[in-house]
Amino acid sequence: MKSNTARGALSAVIACAAGFSLASTAARAEAQVNIYSYREPALIDPLLKAFTAKTGIKANVVFAKDGLNERLAAEGQNSPADLLFTVDAGRLSEAKAAGITQPVKSDTLTGLPASFRDPEGHWFGLTMRSRVIYASKDRVKQGSITYEELADPKWKGKLCTRSGQHVYNTSLAATMIAHKGEAATETWLKGMKDNLARKPAGGDREQVRDVQAGLCDIALGNTYYMAAMQKNPEQKAWADSVRIIFPNAGDRGSHVNISGMAMAKNAPNKDSALKLMDFLASDEGQKIYAEVINEYPVSPKVAPSELVKSWGTLKPDQLPLDNIAKYRKKASELADKVGFDAGPGT
Repeated sequence: MKSNTARGALSAVIACAAGFSLASTAARAEAQVNIYSYREPALIDPLLKAFTAKTGIKANVVFAKDGLNERLAAEGQNSPADLLFTVDAGRLSEAKAAGITQPVKSDTLTGLPASFRDPEGHWFGLTMRSRVIYASKDRVKQGSITYEELADPKWKGKLCTRSGQHVYNTSLAATMIAHKGEAATETWLKGMKDNLARKPAGGDREQVRDVQAGLCDIALGNTYYMAAMQKNPEQKAWADSVRIIFPNAGDRGSHVNISGMAMAKNAPNKDSALKLMDFLASDEGQKIYAEVINEYPVSPKVAPSELVKSWGTLKPDQLPLDNIAKYRKKASELADKVGFDAGPGT
């Protein structure tokens, strides 16, 4: 059963998308592409502006944190959406499984690494982000860590993270299931819960804030938040208080997830949408992701920004991303089973 929060989010999406549909219907017969996006508008705006400047195609965006897959399914053939942008490989796989995407093909898209795209062409990764450790510069001296170590009692009362049910954390737990099995992952989640400094709350940046404040020594977070904090005058002190450690760098590599895109099944502006997909996957688009948004490009031809390079070398876990979708439901169930979000001592 959906929570009131989830129902509220879906209602907001429905209302927003309804307005989007009316605007699209009333629009002049100009080239345009309509996007349903789980990605925050500020993160994709530089790319869409560059695309419009280059092609003259207008990009319209509806943003929501939840409910877009369900909205696409409910709208069916009447949907105005051309593209779906997501922040998780699991959501892309779920969209394909729900029958709300369609396969597409182009030389640019098939030039992306096979590990970051659907073999049937239903979805394509655009950027990588890694789930890393933000460690206090003052209180944490070790230079390496593993995800498994987060359950070590030596970190008792020293770990901060957001909700165990957030997609970033269920995706990480899903990869642990793929690597270690359900029983080992349940034990791992219990150990991490016991090590929490407080009840999970807030986003990734708030975890770093609490490290800076001395509430915890280490925090789980995605890499790109470091750049976001360093650019924010109110949050720069948080970023300056920590350093990034890439977990499991000495063995299987660090967990990575992707932002990505898929063509909606009933896209009314398919030609324009495919041009946008090609642009985002091109060297030009990938460079904007790297330099402006400070994420890791999926294209091996485009290097990360100098800022991203300064954090250290990312060795990505080579586990196929389909495992995130395959095991994320079980990961969510295990987080509930151990009462992860209830916090330590419960």
